[in-house]
Amino acid sequence: MREEQARHDIAVIGGGLAGTCAAIAAARLGRRVALVHNRPVLGGNSSSEVRVWVCGATAHGVHRYARETGIMGELYTENQFRNPEGNPYYWDQVVLDAVLAEPLIDLYLNTDVREAEATGPEDARVLHAVTGWTLGSERRITFRAEQFLDCTGDGLIGHLAGARHRIGREARAEYDEPWAPEEADGALLGSTILFYTKDAGRPVKFVPPSYARELSTTPILRNRVLRTGDNGCDYWWIEWGGELDTVHDNERIRDELHAAIMGIWDHIKNSGEFDADRLTLEWVGSLPGKREYRRFLGDHVLTQRDVLEQRQFPDAVAFGGWSVDLHPVEGMYANEPGARQRYADGIFHIPLRCLYSANVANLFFAGRDISATHVAFGATRVMATCATLGEAAGTAAALCVAEDLTPRELATERRDLLRHALVRQDASVIGLPHTDPDDLARTARVTASSTTEVLAAEPDGTEEEYPLTRDVGLLLPADPRLDSVAFLASTDLPDGTELTVELWDTGLPENGVPVHRLATTTAQVKAGPAEWATAHFGHVPASLPAQAVVLVRAHPHVSLRLVRQRVDGVLSLRRKARGDAAVDHDIPEEEGQRVVEWSARELRRTSFCFRAAPETRALAPEKAVGGYQRPYGGPQMWSSARVADPSRMDEWLLLEWDGPRAPREVHLVLDDDVDEYLNNLHRHRTPFEIMPELAASYVLEGRDASGRWHELARVEDNRRRHRVHELAGDTDLCALRVRVTATHGADRAHVVAVRAYA
Repeated sequence: MREEQARHDIAVIGGGLAGTCAAIAAARLGRRVALVHNRPVLGGNSSSEVRVWVCGATAHGVHRYARETGIMGELYTENQFRNPEGNPYYWDQVVLDAVLAEPLIDLYLNTDVREAEATGPEDARVLHAVTGWTLGSERRITFRAEQFLDCTGDGLIGHLAGARHRIGREARAEYDEPWAPEEADGALLGSTILFYTKDAGRPVKFVPPSYARELSTTPILRNRVLRTGDNGCDYWWIEWGGELDTVHDNERIRDELHAAIMGIWDHIKNSGEFDADRLTLEWVGSLPGKREYRRFLGDHVLTQRDVLEQRQFPDAVAFGGWSVDLHPVEGMYANEPGARQRYADGIFHIPLRCLYSANVANLFFAGRDISATHVAFGATRVMATCATLGEAAGTAAALCVAEDLTPRELATERRDLLRHALVRQDASVIGLPHTDPDDLARTARVTASSTTEVLAAEPDGTEEEYPLTRDVGLLLPADPRLDSVAFLASTDLPDGTELTVELWDTGLPENGVPVHRLATTTAQVKAGPAEWATAHFGHVPASLPAQAVVLVRAHPHVSLRLVRQRVDGVLSLRRKARGDAAVDHDIPEEEGQRVVEWSARELRRTSFCFRAAPETRALAPEKAVGGYQRPYGGPQMWSSARVADPSRMDEWLLLEWDGPRAPREVHLVLDDDVDEYLNNLHRHRTPFEIMPELAASYVLEGRDASGRWHELARVEDNRRRHRVHELAGDTDLCALRVRVTATHGADRAHVVAVRAYA
């Protein structure tokens, strides 16, 4: 055995997506990081060893404009480019390459940390070192650092260091949570093992092993649905162990899950009820994918009401959007559905105070072990959300090292330091105004070659009739106001008719659902061919936020026109009708959920033909320095006018100052359509390897005091949303210009944000 000592600024224990993103974030801020993982591949439950798909705030496309940015966003879009078929092994490579690209990360795979050295009283512990054993190498390595991150999922490191935590469910009265049990207990969400099948091209038999579970002796055939075409996470409900200890009983849980899978496959292959002669098992997991174990206690405990009421926090550092998603403790053997889910109206916020220990002074955590109740954990536990928490915690840890702060001091006294850093790196935050005094772009005058000034979807030959058998709507900007909207409509009534049209606000600027009705009017629809029917709203209350929902009520004799266009800042909605497919076919949906009642998933990248008045400022040049980097009460970006050839455009955004400035670093945030739902594996996949809206090529130019323009950077074949350009140290400029010369298919140039730092 070889004894080793390793010293780093930060030690991240756990190489799932939370730990991976934490390590990358800290390294990008100049810290030396140890990333220690007990498996041979990174990615945790998302890796090829377990193969859980990476879900996040989009919630399979339920929420609008909710896909993660920052490091998780980079992983999503890089995987989409490299791996459009969703190969689990290619996903492993995407995650590993992201780590290997950071020279300040020292990666330790197959290293299981089992010991911790901590001192101090129970309420003021300090963690000094952790020690792990590297399997197959006979190396015992002690990692010393200033800050530690427990991203293990099970929370072993914090437990060894004496960090306070919970296991199981809190009592309902403790945090006033309607979904919590009356009395606290030790019940957990269970673990899952997945399997893949493939068509062998010829009949293949299956002889079940001796341990295969006989399904007729279980409730599975009564309460779960088996399908021959399902694979992997389609069988998320193969879950068990919630009544046990998901760590100490892990081997027993694994054996029971394997027995259930063999029984399920035996039934599909040999019962005669399925067309499965040519199907064979391609892969069965060996590791249970754990959902729940320890949850640490931070300075704030996230609750059910925090999630569903979308409570705001002064130290918000990430967001989620997954439903509060709780499963029966009996798992697959329960007589009730496999899950109960409840969505907030939009995304919810997570504060930094949930990401560090209340009693260990230098311990952060990220992933499924953060400071949340069992009920709130049901929404925060999905991996893309865990990844954003990792980026926030890794960023915070790096700042604590650089500024000699404790996590609590950063959260309460220096929170702007962290929030400025998160905005600067395009992290996954929403509603966070950019107020960084170091950003020179905030003081610039901003103009552009052209701007989208009219919100409309005109007929272009792709339109089709859309009978108004249900209520429909448009989510669209109301900047500076919204006086009228016209729809292209027709009726089969010989004397014409009228439509009822309503104007609603969205409650919160991060939401895209109708919440409060502001006005009701009518629009006249003439008989004959489709014509424009205009709804005038008159005086709208000043409280209208910068976006609104225009609803058109169902009419049995009227059709609108639906066109295959994506309009910047606009989404088409349709009301749920009886018989519509659920978000997940195995889960009954609760009533009264606005984002489920008003769906945008089925109509994305299409629009009802419409014309809005007056002209809009929602896509004006100044939006690129306006303080936000993703849709929030409107699209929050600059969009040019339409161009005929997206591969040969020359549209520019210009920033000018009254006198010379000395920017040393220019950040560009380009549009990769955060409304487009991505997934790393085999769930719904967009057809685009690169988002059409993203700038494919651009030139960054600077103008000096003499009026001469200089090329500062030229980028071709771009596929990154966030680009950072370092400038020469002696460059004094009076203006910056971003010239977009091509997109990946969109007919307008988009720039979400320009930042210039001295």
